[in-house]
Amino acid sequence: MNFLIVTHVLHAQKNDEYYAYAPYVKEMNLWLKYVDKVTIVAPLLNDKEIRPIDSAYQHDRIDFKKIPAFNLLSLKSSLQALLVLPIIFFKIVSAMRNADHIHLRCPGNIGLIGCVAQIFFPKKTKTAKYAGNWDPNSKQPLSYRLQKKILSNTFLTKNMNVLVYGDWKQQTKNIKSFFTATYRDNDKTAVVKRTFKDTIHFSFVGSLSPGKRPLLTIQIIEELIKRNYNVRLDVFGDGVKRQELADYIKQKQLGKYVTLHGNVTAETIKEVHKTAHFMMLPSKSEGWPKVVAEAMFWGSLPIVTKISCVPYMLDEGNRGILIEPTIENAVAEIEKVLPSEDIYQEKVQKAVEWSRNFTLDTFENEIKSLL
Repeated sequence: MNFLIVTHVLHAQKNDEYYAYAPYVKEMNLWLKYVDKVTIVAPLLNDKEIRPIDSAYQHDRIDFKKIPAFNLLSLKSSLQALLVLPIIFFKIVSAMRNADHIHLRCPGNIGLIGCVAQIFFPKKTKTAKYAGNWDPNSKQPLSYRLQKKILSNTFLTKNMNVLVYGDWKQQTKNIKSFFTATYRDNDKTAVVKRTFKDTIHFSFVGSLSPGKRPLLTIQIIEELIKRNYNVRLDVFGDGVKRQELADYIKQKQLGKYVTLHGNVTAETIKEVHKTAHFMMLPSKSEGWPKVVAEAMFWGSLPIVTKISCVPYMLDEGNRGILIEPTIENAVAEIEKVLPSEDIYQEKVQKAVEWSRNFTLDTFENEIKSLL
């Protein structure tokens, strides 16, 4: 089987290996275990640095079709995009013609072109992984909305399974609720039981960017401290907001309660999830937030904004805490749990049981059925 991947993800090459963002590559390597040949149509940058967060595809037969990267963020870049769009489109069509299975990675500019190109191959077996927010009521860029319309239109899109995060009502028959995973079945070891007798530990795991709202996380902890709760917060990740957060911690004299750890290994994060009482992520937008499922797997109760498929993951708050992105609401919701260890333990138990249904073993079985 010649398995075609069409993606906007930026790639780098070292010797005969192709590297890209590790969480994406690790997922794709699970697909590639069951195919004979891989064709990748994606941007390949000659000067792209291979970072610790990058990983290499694992397959002996990779045919890489390089296409230009582009964006529509300015007038100049939009005009440049008009010049390269025909090149990208015909390269994708050519690759689709020779493929046995077409796999689109959406949403993204390249994904949109792939959505249009696949219309001309109604008999080919196809899958599309929509790794963004599928919520029909969410505000999204025009290109994202177009991709969703094309993918869910069974007249234009034939013989395709569209894999989306969450369980949404009134969807076309080709839309399949899907997930992503981090741990194996054999990782299901006993969960450490936490109590509220001593310090209550919160974690934040994610990029220190406006979209993840790390400052709001710190401000929520600050308010809990003012209300005499014995809490502390450990922040893991890096990004453009780090200095602002450091300045805020210093200004508000929160150094005793809040620590910025920067980027750490996945193994370190796993150990954090095993001991922290809560994991907070007041994001503006998510697809399937893996860190939420990872925290639940180890008994760290998630506190997350009501976005995308998060209410589905948290069963409307039965296996976590759903918040609005304000200090007042978040603290009020957290205070519904802190006075009662019984409520906390019940939610944790439900979170652990649910999240441990979604392992890499289950994920691989689902992939095999799709191929």
